[in-house]
Amino acid sequence: MSMGASKQRLTGMTRELLLKWDQTKEHWQDAKSREFEQKYITELVAGVDKAVAVIEQLDKLAAKIRSDCE
Repeated sequence: MSMGASKQRLTGMTRELLLKWDQTKEHWQDAKSREFEQKYITELVAGVDKAVAVIEQLDKLAAKIRSDCE
C-alpha cells in the first residue's frame, strides 16, 4: 500500500468514526460522553492529524529520493 493510499484510508476511516460518534452523541449526552469525547475522540483526531502530516512529509521525501535516483 502506498503512502498516499495509507493517508486516504486513515482519513477516510477517521471521518467514518467521527460520523458514527456524532450519531452516538444524539443518544448519549451526559458528562461521561463529554469526558469520552475529550479523552479519546479529540486525542484521536489530533493524532491522526499529526500522522497525516508525517505521511505527507514521507511521501515528499520518497518522491525526492526516486527523482534523485533516476
